[in-house]
Amino acid sequence: MNRNDEKQDHPTRSTEAFFGRRKGKPLRENQTRLMDEKLSALRLALADPAPDDLRSLYPVPVETIRLEIGFGGGEHLIHRAVNAPTTGFIGVEPFVNSMAKLLARVETLELDNIRLHDDDATVVLDWLPPATIDQIDLLYPDPWPKTRHWKRRFVSDVNLKRIHRVLKPGGLFCFASDIDTYVNWTLQHVARHDGFEWTAGNALDWLTPFADWPGTRYEAKARREGRSSAYLTFKRL
Repeated sequence: MNRNDEKQDHPTRSTEAFFGRRKGKPLRENQTRLMDEKLSALRLALADPAPDDLRSLYPVPVETIRLEIGFGGGEHLIHRAVNAPTTGFIGVEPFVNSMAKLLARVETLELDNIRLHDDDATVVLDWLPPATIDQIDLLYPDPWPKTRHWKRRFVSDVNLKRIHRVLKPGGLFCFASDIDTYVNWTLQHVARHDGFEWTAGNALDWLTPFADWPGTRYEAKARREGRSSAYLTFKRL
């Protein structure tokens, strides 16, 4: 990737961030405490070099590492962390209220296999050592539906290079969306990267939710509004 490509494809947070607003309603007292105390304990130390073995980030033994970019309400991340205690999870979410909601669940359930980042996911991708992640989930990302905003979609040529770099060979990149234009956009971008294989054998494969899928509030909203979802799985070659 040359410097000109990076300037074109990697927007700055101040003008063309991949995410929208950072905060909604004022936080309650306990949420403020969680953001001050719990997040500080679980936040990735990106100012320091990443460890060669990411399993050392967790106080409990883990066998695999999974990254979720933009976990929203956190339903999926919490579900996976509870049901896969030997997987170490990294969750990225810049929206303050969503982070506070997740932290409350992490504290209540006493989860030790989650680490967090509350800003731009590209910084995490650049920090991670190569070939260290078993799976990356990008579930119902902001579709930026207006054509002039498509450059702000997280799936881009430069971000696919980032994803490909950190995934282990055979690792999975899972994408879900109810927006047809974004689904097609993702298929086109992944196809021209040539470092991934789409695992679908037929239409039923990409119309069927991922295994042990808990659903999300975004998916529920899409169904209420009459939109179906696509679940795309790509294997890193």
